[in-house]
Amino acid sequence: MPSLSAADLARIDASLQATDQLLDRNYPGDDGSRQPVHTVYVPADRFTPDLAADWGRQALAAAEAHGGLERLGTLLGQDGGLAAAVAPRVAAKLAAEPIEDLRLDFEDGYGNRGDETEDADAVAAARSVATAVAAGTAPPFIGIRFKCFEEATRARGLRTLDLFVSTLADAGELPFGLVLTLPKVTTVDQVKAMDFAVGRLEAAHSLPAGRLRFEVQVETPQLILGADGTSPVARLAHEIPGRISALHYGTYDYSASLEIAAQYQSMEHPVADFAKEVMQLAVAGTGIRLSDGSSNVIPMGDGTEDAWRLHGRLVRRSLERGYYQGWDMHPAHLPSRFSATYAFYRQGLPAAAARLANYVSRTEGAVMDEPATARALANFVLRGVVCGAVGADEVQALAGLDQSQLSALAHPRLAVSTSK
Repeated sequence: MPSLSAADLARIDASLQATDQLLDRNYPGDDGSRQPVHTVYVPADRFTPDLAADWGRQALAAAEAHGGLERLGTLLGQDGGLAAAVAPRVAAKLAAEPIEDLRLDFEDGYGNRGDETEDADAVAAARSVATAVAAGTAPPFIGIRFKCFEEATRARGLRTLDLFVSTLADAGELPFGLVLTLPKVTTVDQVKAMDFAVGRLEAAHSLPAGRLRFEVQVETPQLILGADGTSPVARLAHEIPGRISALHYGTYDYSASLEIAAQYQSMEHPVADFAKEVMQLAVAGTGIRLSDGSSNVIPMGDGTEDAWRLHGRLVRRSLERGYYQGWDMHPAHLPSRFSATYAFYRQGLPAAAARLANYVSRTEGAVMDEPATARALANFVLRGVVCGAVGADEVQALAGLDQSQLSALAHPRLAVSTSK
């Protein structure tokens, strides 16, 4: 007979009620939606509805000028069979969906052009986005980065945000993949101010509460380590649960703030790794996604192939460390982005699929995986399918799982909630 009475169990339940509420509200886990593999930044006034297709053509032309996509794969260290398998998939990606996530930049990439010009450009950008979405030429995710909430630029940033969202809302239903990016965040209060601002915009345009989520760019050391010795970035998800969609690491602003010499500023500098590890810990279980930064070395001229090797290595490094997204700044970054990303998933597919098959069938293999590891395996394979690196038919053949079964394994909590 059990020794704990019903009263004992009730007392324990009561004592853990706050913990249960915290876990349910603040740690919902990943929502199972698509995460783009990259974010492309362009000055806001340069956006046109056919920009994504134009970048795809430029990317493919750059690869062809240097021997083609299969040769690019070998430059990135892929063996002959892998390079041959990756190349046609990258070519198809550059033709069909060369940009997964696009940010029209009103911040560093735009500068200070005066209020009248920026007002006009904010309205024009919203109208162009609406046109692209209606025409089916917009990337799956698209939005703006506006100026930061420091005193000197706060009013201008808020006005651009307002004009863009209001013009887009007036044009019709907001794009499903709308993304707003708040840069150069230093304090939790700036993020709470953003929460208030988008809440007011939701009310003004009769939008559902929580419709306007936003990204936070981690570009200042003060957000990693505050004056009181705590980590403000760890508070963000809990101050405004459900509002922040992602944290994006800002390579060059962050490095410069720590006095790192320009030639050593990089996504792989130790200060970058420390900041990104803190970010990972801060958002674990919250459902907030992570993005790495960018390489400022552009594949151009005689240095093209060296730049591709560097970019491909950095992309792979981020993926291996659990950062499944990064920034791209030029069309010539796209071939190395997709080639390195696709190789990562294709190389890992056979082993991951075999382990999943063993887990599902309860067959003992060389590795005995627990449920948490099975979730990670399924999520890895699912990411590969969603981005185009591997085919659902390949997964079915290797693991005996279709995409819905993969999703259920990767996000069991979501599967349970939707089945109720």
